[in-house]
Amino acid sequence: MFLLKTWRESAFGVYGYLNFTKSAFMEHSKKFNPEDTKARMDGKNCVVTGANSGIGYATAEGLASRGATVYMVCRSKERGEAALSQIQSTTGNKKVHLELCDLSSISEIKSFASRFSSRNVPVHVLVNNAGLLENKQITTSEGFEQNFAVNVLGTYSMTESMLPLLKNAAPDARVITVASGGMYTAPLTTDLQFSEGKFNGVEQYARNKRVQVALTENWAEMHKDKGISFYTMHPGWAETPGVANSLPDFSKSLSGKLRTSEEGADTVIWLALQPKEKLTSGAFYFDRAETPKHLMFSGTRGSHSLINNIVEDLRSMSRV
Repeated sequence: MFLLKTWRESAFGVYGYLNFTKSAFMEHSKKFNPEDTKARMDGKNCVVTGANSGIGYATAEGLASRGATVYMVCRSKERGEAALSQIQSTTGNKKVHLELCDLSSISEIKSFASRFSSRNVPVHVLVNNAGLLENKQITTSEGFEQNFAVNVLGTYSMTESMLPLLKNAAPDARVITVASGGMYTAPLTTDLQFSEGKFNGVEQYARNKRVQVALTENWAEMHKDKGISFYTMHPGWAETPGVANSLPDFSKSLSGKLRTSEEGADTVIWLALQPKEKLTSGAFYFDRAETPKHLMFSGTRGSHSLINNIVEDLRSMSRV
């Protein structure tokens, strides 16, 4: 097990350095079709979580600049209002709104979903961007490990809560979850809250992101005939406030080599704009192309068979 884990981390490091940096984005972008991201989104309603900074902000701004009505779901009223004002000013789009919700809290997600659903607004695009890498083992007021609460349970609960509104936007509804290449280092596990062994925030984050990818496969299968598509994507290694705060050594060591938030958000915008016939529901995307979910010889592929058990656990937990 130690050797396999070491192999995963080593393979990920090499693969990441060759593909996830700013220079790799510039190289990959030579193959991008500029027409792919010129479409307008007037009349489309988009919900973006964690939208006050980083990739979430860049996503909200990119969608708003194309005429979408954007609902920014943020935890902080002060930071959310500042981001809202900036996006409205930059894009000239006044159809950008702030919604307050702490994604680590099931009760707050339910409260937000109830308020939002009462407007009976169809949701064309849900972007699950809010994420957390907390290196300390912290338990939320509802009794959940904090990384898991935001990255997995929050993503699950938000998506499930939005399904009725997504169905109202069918057949063009889609859910885009911002995962991470870090998941290449972790197989799926039913130890969702890192109850076994010494806690490691980076490993827990990787586990969480693996769950997001497997969850998306599950959602895609469950809703394949309902006009809702589900995608995960990896933004590459981007220079965001979250990375700087959670991985300061990593951020410093790759100073000048990390992608901008806009480059990290590029594939999110691309997924929101493409005709669904060009995309594969349940797939994992990176730099505007479908990409493998497993590295060679990593032993992670078979672990996805655990997803049904995990979904049952999440369903039970989200009833809190």
